[in-house]
Amino acid sequence: MDAAPPPADRPVRRRLPLKRIALVGGLGLVAVLLVIQLVPYGRDHANPPVTRAAKLDRRTQQLVTSACGDCHSNLTRWPWYTSVAPASWFAQSDVDGGRSILNFSRWDTPQPSVDELAEVIAEGEMPPLKYKILPNHADARLSDTEKRELIAGLRRLYRADPPAAIKEIGTQRRQ
Repeated sequence: MDAAPPPADRPVRRRLPLKRIALVGGLGLVAVLLVIQLVPYGRDHANPPVTRAAKLDRRTQQLVTSACGDCHSNLTRWPWYTSVAPASWFAQSDVDGGRSILNFSRWDTPQPSVDELAEVIAEGEMPPLKYKILPNHADARLSDTEKRELIAGLRRLYRADPPAAIKEIGTQRRQ
């Protein structure tokens, strides 16, 4: 039984096979991912030298290292995916931004007030949500007890070993 041809007043529609569309789209995505690897930003993982490390007690150092240190020190750990764009762009931007606000490796430069730090930690603004939900940053998920320990440790640090100066960060912190 032959199918009847479509009426002359209706245009004939040709269906593109879904497999073909998926293949072309996939190849396009791969091509874009390859081309963006040519953008050099985000792959220079040379950590700057530590000019003066904050003198953190053992417990505070553990919390800072696990939850804060990759963005707020010059001792950043750079996992393999931070060498692949676009992840490299996001990682570099986060590290640059974090170091510009607070840097435990440059304690000889102005840092935010301890009250400002306590506020962003207590309110859950730090670490940022994206680090708390990504599986590769599980250590950034601080419990309420760990947050209190970190804040207390930072207060001890500022009393025993204050930074060179206090800088105003205000709206800058909400990056």
